[in-house]
Amino acid sequence: MLLKDLILIFICSLELVICVLISIAFLTLLERKVLGYIQIRKGPNKVGILGLIQPFSDAIKLFSKEQNYPFMSNFNLYYFCPIFNLMLALFLWMCFPMISVNISFNLSILFFLCISSISVYTIMLAGWSSNSNYSMLGSLRSVAQIISYEVSLALILVSFLFLILSFNMIDFMKFQELVWFIYIMFPLCFMWLVTSLAETNRTPFDFAEGESELVSGFNVEYSSGQFAMIFLAEYSNILFMSMFCCILFLGANFISYMFFFKLTILSFFWLWVRGTLPRYRYDKLMNLAWKSYLPVALNFSIFFGGMKMYFFIQLI
Repeated sequence: MLLKDLILIFICSLELVICVLISIAFLTLLERKVLGYIQIRKGPNKVGILGLIQPFSDAIKLFSKEQNYPFMSNFNLYYFCPIFNLMLALFLWMCFPMISVNISFNLSILFFLCISSISVYTIMLAGWSSNSNYSMLGSLRSVAQIISYEVSLALILVSFLFLILSFNMIDFMKFQELVWFIYIMFPLCFMWLVTSLAETNRTPFDFAEGESELVSGFNVEYSSGQFAMIFLAEYSNILFMSMFCCILFLGANFISYMFFFKLTILSFFWLWVRGTLPRYRYDKLMNLAWKSYLPVALNFSIFFGGMKMYFFIQLI
């Protein structure tokens, strides 16, 4: 019986990963269409009906291109970093809550924090192992940015955890049956969105890939399939953070179609921000994390912790 359960879990996890990869393909198409219409042009519309097969033709092109290796690179690290980056981004989806059959564990939020923290090493080593000045600068900026915003990300998350007193994502659904957390914690929800933008290295916080300053950032030496893997990992993280936002403060009822509609709207928000906002200045990015978000998140966590303790004492 246990063996059959394990086989079923493996099949369900594989299905989840395949669905995520297909979603990433269509998210890239949506991004190119949205940016096209923002810039008053069409975007991809030739391959298939309305360009629907364009992402798959791009994938075939990228993975069939010749792979170049920098002569002075640390080959093993250089080769495996994009693979591990994509693997961690897909492994993150294992904490997606399931009511039956698939994995659903009580410490899923701790799992999310651990895996998202590890993924910074792949970016750092990808830049370092290329043995290029531009890659190294891009990876250093990325590491500084991600570590800074992880602090505020964890502190904002603490306020939500004080309200539900659990590390299980399913409990967010139980606690938001009558009222969504966005109404109770409005400032924190917007802070979480901005922090998520910084965590996923997206505009206006795309300093790891600052094309106008660093050629292409930490991935400048990567081409063909390895570049595609870094690209896939980034978009997988965007989808995951959109899903996590829906769970945290938009109802979390993941067994309804409305959940996926909200996820689509939030994913569109990532693309819309890219099309409309210019890149931030680096010192302002760090000031925002350490001098604005950190103290505000800390104060909110003390407030919600005290409020929970007060109600707990009243019940006793």
